[in-house]
Amino acid sequence: MTDRSRRDILLAATTLAVGATATGARAAASTPAGKAAFPPVVHHVFFWLKNPESSEDLAALLAGLRTLAGIDTVRGIHIGVPADTEQRGVVDGSYSASELLFFDDVAGQDAYQIHPIHKQFVADCEHLWERVVVYDVKAVAP
Repeated sequence: MTDRSRRDILLAATTLAVGATATGARAAASTPAGKAAFPPVVHHVFFWLKNPESSEDLAALLAGLRTLAGIDTVRGIHIGVPADTEQRGVVDGSYSASELLFFDDVAGQDAYQIHPIHKQFVADCEHLWERVVVYDVKAVAP
């Protein structure tokens, strides 16, 4: 599988995750008039650890990712590891962990990038990963 097709698959998975969030329990609650049922900007990051067999490195990365919830512009956060789903040609479970963050707008995502908590996370954890792939997704009207 090419890097391009992997990116396309991961982008599609991110879009599906946004849709699942939009139609989930939160969407069942009433939404004020004029407000979207889900945040319009999604930041999805995949991490590949240098030592993928190290449970200590994974635990340190996950702990670092949890700190990002303390950033005021983050509207929602989902941190996870590859699920034990059926392995098909379109499923890429090669990453070690991922974060899915939701923002009200691009300005909120920009503020997140320079926030001291995010900078501290990078400083504390960047030695753990060998590769990071980021997908920033803007919602489109249904």
